[in-house]
Amino acid sequence: MKKSLFARGQANFLAGLAIVLPGVISVAALLWLFSTVANITDTLLFFLPVTLTHRGHGEGPMFWYWSVAALALAIVLIGVVGVLARYYFGKRLIEWVDSGLLRVPLLNKIYGTMKQVNDAFSVGNKTSFRTVVLVEYPRAGVYSIGFLTGEQRGEPQVKLAEKVVGVFIPTTPNPTSGFLALVPEDKVIKLDMSVADGIKYIISLGAIIPEHHSAPRLADLTPPPAQLTAVRHD
Repeated sequence: MKKSLFARGQANFLAGLAIVLPGVISVAALLWLFSTVANITDTLLFFLPVTLTHRGHGEGPMFWYWSVAALALAIVLIGVVGVLARYYFGKRLIEWVDSGLLRVPLLNKIYGTMKQVNDAFSVGNKTSFRTVVLVEYPRAGVYSIGFLTGEQRGEPQVKLAEKVVGVFIPTTPNPTSGFLALVPEDKVIKLDMSVADGIKYIISLGAIIPEHHSAPRLADLTPPPAQLTAVRHD
């Protein structure tokens, strides 16, 4: 009797956990993202007295509603920069700031690298991190999900003497880390799934399988009984 009650309670707990856990993780991730971004955007309110924006008469952390206001201000400023970039004066101003940052020692290395990475993943690059692929990794006969990062040029291309592409192979269940592999282009199998579906597949450890409409169903592969009978008579 006690074992039955314990087993029933355990089953109820696991069922409730399966329902609650995704929501809790989603809220926690959203709060973490907001606090991380707020650490940067809060500095935009430097012109306001800290006694007004922070708890404890300026000695504590910033009030959450002021953090929301700072985030909204950051969104507006980014939109203004986007508008300016459409006009000649704005383009010249952005070029001037860009040139100035590239002339500052040490900062120019960091800014230049980040600018190159941003250009690599810009809208103009149609393949960079927009294609899900299969590659043989970590050994032949074993396949891993990866993301195409673009065609390789320069020294790797010359030394390998064959056309290779860069493939980012993420780890699971954390796709933010992984490995960069240079794979011959003819060894890369491109998939139809979207990047979002590929990330879901990796995070879920393969439990969430994206639908592929062109894949044959089991019912399509099984011939009807009449056809089976005809084959037997023949």
